Amino acid sequence: MARQRDSEQLRFDAFLGLLAGRCGHADRREPLRAYVTGLMLPGDRKSIEPMAARIDPRHVRARHQAMHHLVANAPWDDRSLLATIRDYALAGLERHGPIAAWIVDDTGFPKKGKHSVGVARQYCGLLGKQDNCQVAVTVSLGNRAMSIPAAYRLYLPEEWASDAERRKAAGVPDEIVFQPKWRIALDEIRGLVNDDVPRAPVVADAGYGDTTAFRDGIADLGLSYAVAVKGGTTVWPNGTAPLPPARWKGTGRRPTLLRRDEKHRPVTIETLANSLPKSAWKSVRWREGTKGPMRARFTRVRVTPAHRDYWRSEARSEEWLLLEWPDGAETPTKFWLSNAPASAPFDELVQLVTLRWRIERDYEELKSEFGLDHYEGRGWRGFHHHGVLSIAAYAFLAAERARLSPPQPLAFLEAAPIPKGFRPRGSPAAPGAA
Repeated sequence: MARQRDSEQLRFDAFLGLLAGRCGHADRREPLRAYVTGLMLPGDRKSIEPMAARIDPRHVRARHQAMHHLVANAPWDDRSLLATIRDYALAGLERHGPIAAWIVDDTGFPKKGKHSVGVARQYCGLLGKQDNCQVAVTVSLGNRAMSIPAAYRLYLPEEWASDAERRKAAGVPDEIVFQPKWRIALDEIRGLVNDDVPRAPVVADAGYGDTTAFRDGIADLGLSYAVAVKGGTTVWPNGTAPLPPARWKGTGRRPTLLRRDEKHRPVTIETLANSLPKSAWKSVRWREGTKGPMRARFTRVRVTPAHRDYWRSEARSEEWLLLEWPDGAETPTKFWLSNAPASAPFDELVQLVTLRWRIERDYEELKSEFGLDHYEGRGWRGFHHHGVLSIAAYAFLAAERARLSPPQPLAFLEAAPIPKGFRPRGSPAAPGAA
């Protein structure tokens, strides 16, 4: 056990050394160690003061100031640091196989008030409804054994992007303009391509995949995708296509645009799914869950996406439409479009689209164990710095898990002894607590 503790400690020190090298000044190394350690130690709150109390309960104020400066004010580049974290975690991930997917998603942080950067009334996945929250867009690298966020950026609602006073108060950089979430995700994917991250198919839910420009952007980067779409998306079933341009009458411009009419139109994916015979569906086990194998009925057909093809001179390329009919549902409920090759194995396509469960597990652990949603500051810089350091703590633990079989707790991480009767400021039992 002592040998294991020593080797874990050495790897942790080396990991912090990598991070410190990206944070600039040497005087940031100790606050960095304290912050990452505080995120990894047990505790209900991972905001700065409770972490400072766990790290150094006799000098909470000094620790708090140093850690706060590191996160809220120090001008280190969170994107560069996240690239270092990503590369470190990749070594552990690839022990269990190559990257299987780049997983696009977003996560919400419920917030009160209106001054925290990016907070607005918008859909919050955590709550399952519209409410006051911040939303971060992420791209994770994953396979069946492990995944890690490799891109992390706050979505800035239009009301924030156009409000100069709030932008200035929160320190939003001048170059940040309003972008829909799918465009933020596409920019982050482009960054990963430019960094020569090992390529893999892009997986996303319908909030991204239903946008044709998002799918086209991925394809333009030379990547494949398998993304969810809504049932109302229109396609041309296999064997059908839009009508060719109208015959030229000898005068005016020669017609070049594809056509459709009342009798010759694409169908919605939902309509197509309901028209398939029951014999087309196959039961597939796609994951081993906590209560046993997870199964559902799937099928796939070749289709041609039809989105506004009446403004095109050529039909879009044929793709796979994958459909899921969960047990207990009256009709098929989930649909994906994929530009994977026509020869792509059916079971592999199912495994690919169902890999999104990994990012949901990441979010759950990042929030419950590593304080991703515990930051109490209001600024752009602090939001991203805290988020990236939470990902750093998670990445180190994930890499250690990849070494161990079965996974074990990190033996060297121990909180400092708490003096008798000590209560950190803000504790319900502390004098003067709100």
